[in-house]
Amino acid sequence: MKHNKNHDNARSAGPQLEPVRFEFTHRTAATVCLAGTFNDWQPEAKPMHPVGDGRWLKETVLPPGTYEYCLVVDGEWMPDPQARETVPNPFGGRNSVLKVAGSPEAAHLADAEQLPLKNTNQ
Repeated sequence: MKHNKNHDNARSAGPQLEPVRFEFTHRTAATVCLAGTFNDWQPEAKPMHPVGDGRWLKETVLPPGTYEYCLVVDGEWMPDPQARETVPNPFGGRNSVLKVAGSPEAAHLADAEQLPLKNTNQ
């Protein structure tokens, strides 16, 4: 059997998954979950884990894209206070927006979009 040199460098058929880390602090919360477009708004699908001192953590992987989500703290839905962007939701509240870039270069460009433009002609 011949070795196909191109096979080793072939991209996988599925989407590239990127690591995502959610952090939240709530001193009295008994449960914290994530619900969003990445899990069909099912909070039980992504419970966060307590790491002490009222801090909660969830590490996961997602394909590149833009997602809306909320934190579900002891059954109460709320936007993530650390989110850079929120949008109104149909229930009169707000959803947090998460943008997952597909590469370090794309992440850098996404961060640059948040910076104010400088006028260098002064």
